[in-house]
Amino acid sequence: MLLNSLVLNLRTTFVVVFVLKKKTMKDILRVKCLLSADVEALINTQIKKEAHSSAIYLSMASWCNRNGYDFSSEYFFKQSDEERHHQLKLYKYVLDMGGTAISPDITNIKIEYNSFREVFEDALDQEISVTQSLKNIAARCHKEQDYVTLEFLNWFFKEQREEEYKARRALELFEVIGEEGTGRWQIDKHVGQISYDSEA
Repeated sequence: MLLNSLVLNLRTTFVVVFVLKKKTMKDILRVKCLLSADVEALINTQIKKEAHSSAIYLSMASWCNRNGYDFSSEYFFKQSDEERHHQLKLYKYVLDMGGTAISPDITNIKIEYNSFREVFEDALDQEISVTQSLKNIAARCHKEQDYVTLEFLNWFFKEQREEEYKARRALELFEVIGEEGTGRWQIDKHVGQISYDSEA
């Protein structure tokens, strides 16, 4: 009887210590979010914007595929994957900083386009919008002296320089090659060959 009572007391003590220790470790690991509420909200908005971009590019890939523009379809599938990668990079950053990353709900994706050219016009507009959104986050970080997040955003600015360059070059093909005759076929063929050399 005494032995059973002693074992029960030891178990109870162990459970109490274990629970307290677990709670303390959690508190130590997430003492404070290193992002201000404003910066966290802006980054969560950016996460949604990147997810939206990924969905838009999937829709563009689908439209191009249905209309026989195979190279452009593949180009937009790759763009969609890149935007998804950007979304996850931001998502993980918020979590690493002790914040709450929000999985976005994406709706209202355009699925029909009036022309092949319109697809690329919309793609450029989308990239410009993403760049502006990143600038807004950077401006807020400057104001708050959040240099850690500013340094993190530099990677995205380099990416956006490339994304806007490629989107502009793709749109320029419509002027350089023209759409008459086999023009659209030639444009489609050249889209996949657009590259960006960041060292230039």
